[in-house]
Amino acid sequence: MGLPEERVRSGSGSRGQEEAGAGGRARSWSPPPEVSRSAHVPSLQRYRELHRRSVEEPREFWGDIAKEFYWKTPCPGPFLRYNFDVTKGKIFIEWMKGATTNICYNVLDRNVHEKKLGDKVAFYWSTSGNSSYRYTCREGNEPGETTQITYHQLLVQVCQFSNVLRKQGIQKGDRVAIYMPMIPELVVAMLACARIGALHSIV
Repeated sequence: MGLPEERVRSGSGSRGQEEAGAGGRARSWSPPPEVSRSAHVPSLQRYRELHRRSVEEPREFWGDIAKEFYWKTPCPGPFLRYNFDVTKGKIFIEWMKGATTNICYNVLDRNVHEKKLGDKVAFYWSTSGNSSYRYTCREGNEPGETTQITYHQLLVQVCQFSNVLRKQGIQKGDRVAIYMPMIPELVVAMLACARIGALHSIV
């Protein structure tokens, strides 16, 4: 990880104190240059540019993001419609109304079959507090246990669990509560629900 940087927060009030913590200082870390160069958002300046555009040009910003996904049914009408002014009628917001996709297909099938990234690590999982923690997207409950899973391995496991759900009678539109610890199988269960079109809630 990069070197820690301390800076004084100029904000006042309870929020500024909460962010700053004791002594009015907050610590942050800059990523190594080689990580920044290959990152999707390589700098704080770039992040601020993207954030500004998302606020000022939401249709264009999210429209560009949507182009990166596979759509079974493209958006047939306006990409974004909304009204937040009660004097102008009913309050509503519509994003890509009529468009359909499957997030599991976008996350797994496309990476494995179209982008040929099956052997690439989809995520690292660790229960340790050592230096490898910074690469972790999931943290478990038992200390010292680590693993990693590729896109192909994850796709196989998700397909298997999707079939288990179907054999239990779970169908598109059904609601599934997932009561599991922070283990790789939690990700499998979530993606399996998305794959068959079942709504899921994590307990």
